[in-house]
This record gives sequence, C-alpha cells and structure tokens, in this order.
Amino acid sequence: MAKIPEPLDTITQYCRQEADTAQLAQRFASSIRKGLELNPKSHLNIALEGDLGTGKTTFARYLIQGLGYKGKVKSPTYTLCEPYPLQADNTQYSAHHFDLYRMRDPLEWQEAGFAEYFDVPGFCLIEWPEKAEGTLPPFDIQVALEAGNKEGERAIKISAFSEQGLTLLKSIA
Repeated sequence: MAKIPEPLDTITQYCRQEADTAQLAQRFASSIRKGLELNPKSHLNIALEGDLGTGKTTFARYLIQGLGYKGKVKSPTYTLCEPYPLQADNTQYSAHHFDLYRMRDPLEWQEAGFAEYFDVPGFCLIEWPEKAEGTLPPFDIQVALEAGNKEGERAIKISAFSEQGLTLLKSIA
C-alpha cells in the first residue's frame, strides 16, 4: 500500500448548519474560479472523504453551483460520474463529480473510460476515493467531512497536497 503524503497545509472549519457548509463551498468555488482564470488549462484532483451522511454530496452540490452551474447537481451514486460544463471568464472547463461508493473493483472507473477526465481543464471531485485503491492520480486537495452532534453540523478539514492545492487553500482561508 502506498504511503499517504503529509499535507502541505490544512484548514478546518466547524459548520453549525448547512448554510455554513454552503458558504465554505462557495469560498472554495471562488478560489477555483480565480485559479482557472489565471491558468485556464489547469486541472485539480479533489478527494471528498467522510462517512455516509457527513455531507460530501451536499458540499459538492454547493461547490458546483458556486461555480455558476444552474442545473440540478445530483449524486453520481449509480452513474459513477456526473459531468458539469462550466465557464470562467471566456474559458470553458468541466467539473467531473465521481462517487465510487458502489464500485466493486478498483479499476472499474478506468474501464469506464473516466481516466481521460483527469487531464482536461477543470477538476475532478471524487467521493469515496479509497474504493479505487491507489489507481487514481495524486490529489491536489482533500476535503474531509465529519458529522457533528446535530443535524447539519459538521467539521470540514481541507488539506493541500500540491503547490496548486496550497495556492487554492490559502485563497480559501
């Protein structure tokens, strides 16, 4: 098993209600948009981790909507991947939201032809990345969610694992 690298930096925010989660995801979206405006051909890999019901898909929804997507952001639980076309300034890019929870084999996402999405401008947002057992490209950012004691409460820890991720993290904070 590959050794998990130490993060370059981490921020943690405690969200008392869903509105706090939405606000953090929208700040994250603003940082992504700024990064893509500076480097329109860039690509980010973002891991979304946490137990069932901690708000991974909720965070993803607010993030994608925060980047200007007007349609419904749905969970890719059964499709493995939902693509979302987006635009920053005059630059087209894509968000590919993966949910690997139902994967039976670590290479299933590659066999489905999804590996090419990890090279296009924009980002890949992957829920349950551990289901791919080390077959995914390295992550720039990890978003770890932990449920609180009350409905809608959660602690969200965002860690940077690359220089690009670190730049993004600093602009969120």
